[in-house]
Amino acid sequence: MIDNFLITPLGIINTPGGNVMHGMKESDSGFSGFSEAYFSEIDFGAIKAWKRHKEMTLNLVVPIGEIRFVLFDDREDVNNQFQEVVISRDNYCRLTIPPMIWVGFQGLSANGSMLLNIANLTHDFKEADRKDIKEIEFNWSN
Repeated sequence: MIDNFLITPLGIINTPGGNVMHGMKESDSGFSGFSEAYFSEIDFGAIKAWKRHKEMTLNLVVPIGEIRFVLFDDREDVNNQFQEVVISRDNYCRLTIPPMIWVGFQGLSANGSMLLNIANLTHDFKEADRKDIKEIEFNWSN
């Protein structure tokens, strides 16, 4: 398991007319402040990789569809460690990804997917590093 990476199970409350799906509250582990929340869509089979934030902590939730997340830790004290997690309604949870971890994700739902990021910092293009998908070797077809 990658250090400081958390998988937090979330509750779904069945209510007439539509469910209530928890995201995050101030008392949750992984909460490191709030600055911005945004949604990102991902099409079936699409892969968005690789990005690493230098200071931002990501808190990712998938309220619609199914997304495969791949984390890659290449910090000096570890040995190029990968970790995969698929989240969807069937595995409804929040991923807390600390700074300096590479992340990529793949849409697995035929009808498209959506993720919510609850970030502790406002997005700043200069705060993140990016690599081409081929720069970190990973078999996305599995």
